[in-house]
Amino acid sequence: MSAGKPSTDEAAAARAHGAFTERFGVAPEGVWAAPGRVNVIGEHTDYNDGYVLPVALPHTTRAAVGRRTDGRVAFVSLQGDADPVELPVDELAPGRPRGWAGYPAGVVEGLRDRLAGGVSVLVDTDVPVGAGLSSSAALTCSVALALGDLVAPELGRLDLVELARRSENDFVGAPTGILDQSASLLCTAGHALFLDTRQRRTEQVPLDLAAAGLELLVVDTGTSHTHAEGGYGDRRRECEDAAARLRVAALRDVPDVASLAPLEDHPLLLRRARHIVTENARVLRVVDILRDAGDPRRIGPVLTEGHISLRDDFQISTVELDACVEAAVEAGAHGARMVGGGFGGSVVVLVDRDRAGLVADAVAERFARDGYAAPRTFDVVPSAGARRLV
Repeated sequence: MSAGKPSTDEAAAARAHGAFTERFGVAPEGVWAAPGRVNVIGEHTDYNDGYVLPVALPHTTRAAVGRRTDGRVAFVSLQGDADPVELPVDELAPGRPRGWAGYPAGVVEGLRDRLAGGVSVLVDTDVPVGAGLSSSAALTCSVALALGDLVAPELGRLDLVELARRSENDFVGAPTGILDQSASLLCTAGHALFLDTRQRRTEQVPLDLAAAGLELLVVDTGTSHTHAEGGYGDRRRECEDAAARLRVAALRDVPDVASLAPLEDHPLLLRRARHIVTENARVLRVVDILRDAGDPRRIGPVLTEGHISLRDDFQISTVELDACVEAAVEAGAHGARMVGGGFGGSVVVLVDRDRAGLVADAVAERFARDGYAAPRTFDVVPSAGARRLV
């Protein structure tokens, strides 16, 4: 079963524009789009000041936005399970509103002094929700770009990354790093974004999979997760504890696995730190391969190594994610690994284009045999970051 195809910019903008006009009785001031992301390599390294290498999805969240004069904010989604929310601007606070509207509300709250008259936001999306593909960042970044254009044009893209991150961290309580927001706002078509999260340095690394006869498949296992609760926050605290015991500012500062010896009396923290140290090294290996215009197939085994580390050292995989990786590699994929925060979500698979269908079928057959729900599979073309549509 395939995930829905992303809408064209023109069709998506027209749908959001028309729905906003019908809902609020006035046309929006514009429609903005921000993509989800899939991380080629570099999982959980962002909040450890490390390296990441995401690409933007062709799937986006669109925000139709218009300012008001009555001091109220309204959030409406075209997705049927998301209730509309309206309240006075002055009542915005962490935890109010709750649920999906908290994400765009956090962005509005960050610019409250410029939005005293209020604002209406209508969103529409084709980013799979709960699949580890950063649907929440697509939401916050689309609204951040819109409000930046409307009321804070002096803010650059890095400022908007920070605005969106604060919405998730401080307003919603999701302990993310800056990977998701950076990918959504900074990625360019045909490239992976190499980001040093400490220095905020970026490099657009060419990733032309089609020219190499390759596809990057995303397999959504259908098992949901949430960043705002549970194991993600635990892992972040464990990494901070490990860094403190090693007397470094962040695990980014640990040069190699041998330097983790002081954690031998703390096996849990040793495993967590080992994943971060080896994952940073994997990002650098993949970037070196792609920079040298080498065969992208060579990154496949590095992806699989990353999954093993996430499964064994970081312990955030699931039986469905493991089954997907195993079935894909056994069917001839060059490499595969889980993506996102963990405890559910999706797997990314690097495969020859002429074998993509066979690999997808093999995963579906494995899921059926093991009694799991049918997965959704779609291919990813490294796409453009956030942009204004209308």
